Amino acid sequence: MFNGSITALITPFSNGSVDEKAFGDFIEFQINEGTNGLVPVGTTGESPTVSHDEHRAIVSQCVEVAAGRVPVIAGAGSNSTREAVALAKFAREAGADGILSVSPYYNKPGQEGLFQHFKAIASSMDLPVILYNIPARSIVTIEIETMVRLREACPNIVGVKDATTSMSRVSCERQALGHDFVQLSGEDITALGYNAHGGRGCISVTSNVAPALCSKFQKLLAEGDFTAARKIQDKLVPLHVALFAEPSPAGVKYAARKLGLCSAEVRLPIVPVSAKIEAQIDAALAHAGLI
Repeated sequence: MFNGSITALITPFSNGSVDEKAFGDFIEFQINEGTNGLVPVGTTGESPTVSHDEHRAIVSQCVEVAAGRVPVIAGAGSNSTREAVALAKFAREAGADGILSVSPYYNKPGQEGLFQHFKAIASSMDLPVILYNIPARSIVTIEIETMVRLREACPNIVGVKDATTSMSRVSCERQALGHDFVQLSGEDITALGYNAHGGRGCISVTSNVAPALCSKFQKLLAEGDFTAARKIQDKLVPLHVALFAEPSPAGVKYAARKLGLCSAEVRLPIVPVSAKIEAQIDAALAHAGLI
């Protein structure tokens, strides 16, 4: 169910509020362009700065608009286990197909704390759980041994979004967790190598603005046509880089505005990209053939 190009959706804002019309249109755009799955209110969706009510409304709208055409993996992470459990339970009630749960940030739990945290979330409902391993933002790494323990304790923990940037982890996790454990890249620029090691796709930021290219890229990788996939990679590399030249999701929201998809509005402490980065993104969009 979870493979290919899965978009970590931005959350469109207008005058400080969630722009429901733009969000609904954006979901339709994603599905029509071939995106294989949707992640509402992940960190790219500015989950740290949306309210709980907004979070629930965004998940509900995404499920409703997607209408079963592609799977919806709802963001349901927090550095508070109780809050993460509540978000996971809501995702189940809303009709999501799975949840994405990030490793707790700031409070820096050890491996036993991580095990108990994710076990509590997975045990609270029966949806498939994708772990989100992103040490650059959360400071902690979910070690492979902990993932094995979690997989054994909670069969509904089915995969990982890996933003460690380590290619070796993919092969090591396949050895430890089996080939049926869903490994998804969490970093667009390394998705090519990630899939070569046995990954099944990418939870992508770039696919917000290049969904057709990202979907075709992942299809070619699944078919083993790495030569053709590299041609798309070469088109997208400048965009992968430019979108993260300043803190995300400011870059991808600027690109979305440039393409007429939604406003570039972000919430503090994220600020709009500088004029220098706007020019870099414009050049990258042109290089990819998107403008």
